[in-house]
Amino acid sequence: MGNATRRTTCRSCRSAEISPVLDLGHTPIANALLSDPDAVDEPRYPLEVAFCRDCALVQILDDVPLFPDDYPYYSSVSDTLLAHSRRHVEGLVETLRLDATSLIVEIASNDGYLLRNAVEMGIPALGIDAAPGPAAAAREIGVETITGFFGREIAREIRAERGPADAMVANNVMAHVPDLNDFVAGFATLLADDGVLTVENPGVEMMIEHGEFDTIYHEHVAYYSCLSVRSLMARHALTLFDVEFFEDLHGGTLRYWVARDRPPTARLEERLRHERALGMDEIAFYDGFGERVASISSELRTLIRRLRAEGATVAAYGAAAKGATMLNTVGLGVEEVEFVVDRSPHKQGMFMPGTHQPILGVDALIERAPDYTVILAWNFADEIVAQQAAYLDRGGRFIVPVPEPKILG
Repeated sequence: MGNATRRTTCRSCRSAEISPVLDLGHTPIANALLSDPDAVDEPRYPLEVAFCRDCALVQILDDVPLFPDDYPYYSSVSDTLLAHSRRHVEGLVETLRLDATSLIVEIASNDGYLLRNAVEMGIPALGIDAAPGPAAAAREIGVETITGFFGREIAREIRAERGPADAMVANNVMAHVPDLNDFVAGFATLLADDGVLTVENPGVEMMIEHGEFDTIYHEHVAYYSCLSVRSLMARHALTLFDVEFFEDLHGGTLRYWVARDRPPTARLEERLRHERALGMDEIAFYDGFGERVASISSELRTLIRRLRAEGATVAAYGAAAKGATMLNTVGLGVEEVEFVVDRSPHKQGMFMPGTHQPILGVDALIERAPDYTVILAWNFADEIVAQQAAYLDRGGRFIVPVPEPKILG
């Protein structure tokens, strides 16, 4: 087993009132793809989720070593995400009236998938990303990018050199930050007095109600609601003033709008009432999550093993982190799922952590023609199904694992 640091207080409010709600056992780092399928010393770490009774933040209890130099996630492989990101930038430019005198800063800018749109519009843009590979890819397409972890210190340096940020974007990153208070203090340091920050993350409500347990992995240390985000921001003199909901993005994504001092919109007030009505600030809302996860895991395992016993071949689509959690939690090794395909050339030729399936290009769906393919990246299921019409035409069928395992078509 690998070395993990156990937390006894909340990552956000530092309360000791944190209660476990789900234990996924010991799993490998989800993005630590293998070059050697016969690796025997692969570290595994506890993956347990807890709820803070004081600020309502859902979080994992252990900190583990993350973000290797060869971090393999590149956002630009998803057409859905590229389109969503372009609309996001266009909306910020229009709403905040950004122009050539403005500055937009993105935290976890990855390969420039979002800021490329700002550059094309003539808006000064700066990306910050901890992974050298994606950061280098961003620079290659003209997106100025700093390699490093965002927090108070780097925010001070940027403000001293470039001035305050008129707009800040932090998509699918605040879930990854072990030191939340230093991270949000960075927002408070860099954001202009009249600036706006937008933060996107999959919502914890959808994760619980749809049984999206594969959203949980070691890089995802926190899972947010409006209630927990409002508390976190207020601690740093920032105000959550609006929220948007994207039902079809990553299984249900919330975009939080944050500023220094703006009145709450009716849309935010309604969302807060909704979360309180569900009881998301009480542990009872989370009590049945473990049973739901066990049921989905059992159903998927039974389905795949039945298909294999009948002589069917089974593959999977999406070597994403959520796929690693799904395969390891359900217990689907190469005997059940023979290989995984992925569009990213950075993942092809590697092997899945823990379960060791080879990762191939998507052409393998035609070349090897598996009878069934489990869509591990189910958050992009519509895009994947549309792209793989030829596979379907040749008789292949897709399986979506959540909110309940089902064969499409």
